[in-house]
Amino acid sequence: MPGAVADSAIYGGLFGDAEVARLFTDAAEVRAMLLVEGALARVQGELGLIPAEAGAYIDRASREVQVDPAALAAETARNGVPVPGLLAAFRKEAGAPEMMRWLHWGATSQDIVDTALALRLRRVLEIWAARLDALVAVLGVLAETHADLAMAARTYGQGAVPTTFGAVVAGWGRPLLRHRTRLEAVRADVLQVSLSGAAGTLAAMGGRGPEVRAGLAEALGLADPGAGWHGERDGMAALAGWMAGLAATLAKMGEDLLLLTQTGISEVRIEGAGGSSTMPQKQNPVGPSALVALSRQVMALAGLMTGAGAHRQQRDGAAWFTEWLTLPQLCISTGRALALAGDLAGRLRPDAAAMARGLEHDSGTIWAEALTFALAGRMPRPEAEAKVKALVGEALAQGTDLRRLAARDWAGLDLAAMEAGGVGQAPAEARAFAAAVSLPRP
Repeated sequence: MPGAVADSAIYGGLFGDAEVARLFTDAAEVRAMLLVEGALARVQGELGLIPAEAGAYIDRASREVQVDPAALAAETARNGVPVPGLLAAFRKEAGAPEMMRWLHWGATSQDIVDTALALRLRRVLEIWAARLDALVAVLGVLAETHADLAMAARTYGQGAVPTTFGAVVAGWGRPLLRHRTRLEAVRADVLQVSLSGAAGTLAAMGGRGPEVRAGLAEALGLADPGAGWHGERDGMAALAGWMAGLAATLAKMGEDLLLLTQTGISEVRIEGAGGSSTMPQKQNPVGPSALVALSRQVMALAGLMTGAGAHRQQRDGAAWFTEWLTLPQLCISTGRALALAGDLAGRLRPDAAAMARGLEHDSGTIWAEALTFALAGRMPRPEAEAKVKALVGEALAQGTDLRRLAARDWAGLDLAAMEAGGVGQAPAEARAFAAAVSLPRP
């Protein structure tokens, strides 16, 4: 097993996400840091904090120079951050020492690294939003199409009352709509410029620091937080918390599919399911299994990411390094889980016959609650409950359908009406979710 499973040539197709992973490569980080340095110099030049020609030169050079990430390894290992090595390589490649001496004026390494991260996270959040929209769109169609397809609802793994497959799908999808809304708040939390200087005071900019920070935010299309946030990691914790919440929702979908595709239930089929090396009959639910595993990993890593928010004093290398070790894998696994859920949703095929058999399992005793309330119109409810409980025991012992026994004991009881209303609000809830998916976004 390789050390980085998501990047593995063997396992990457199962656990990796190339589109998101590209934003966490060495090349992507170096390019983002150079863009931040260039924009910082340009803004400072426009404000007169450094010579305007120097600012323009540094900005142009930041878009043109090529820095080999491997050349930064030794300096990064020694300094704990890639920025000192990057600055040295940038100055060497750009030439013009008189211009380049104004590079990185009044900033510190964490300003550059965190702002470069925000630039890359912006694209990550765009990818997630698009995948969420695609996923809920497919679930909306499934919910509408199968709003009336009756099946057994199960609690504690046992048949409870009838529901519909459309309502089950809506149960997967409604939280995703809420996660999509919450994602906008997460954008505001993390897509912020970081410019604090050595310890949050911006003293080296001689009172012009707030202007520079505002200008840098505008130049990069990020928000200006109005202060430094080197040790304030609640935004990163909010991002991790959002990923954990989403993962729990996707895991629920995966767990349900593992049960619904299980031999003996087989109420849902997944087109293109996995095969076995020795058992040709197997249709293994590989997708749901991977979805659950990825979600568990995300939820665990989110806790580690949240704990990294406990920074010492103005800056804490240990806490910051913990973010570096955790966040890329968190984002890659979240992205893969979203992509996988969307793929799975498009390959689900409910089996109406199997669902009908599920409703008839255990001699139709799934109708016990509905029968109790039907009888409660004729007698006190406690008496109705006692009679139905006794009838359930008889049905199970004799293998006789509960409804047949009810017809025997209570002539004139409208069992057809009872069954017609047995799914309750399930169809309406399925259609309401489908309608919510189709509503335009504000």
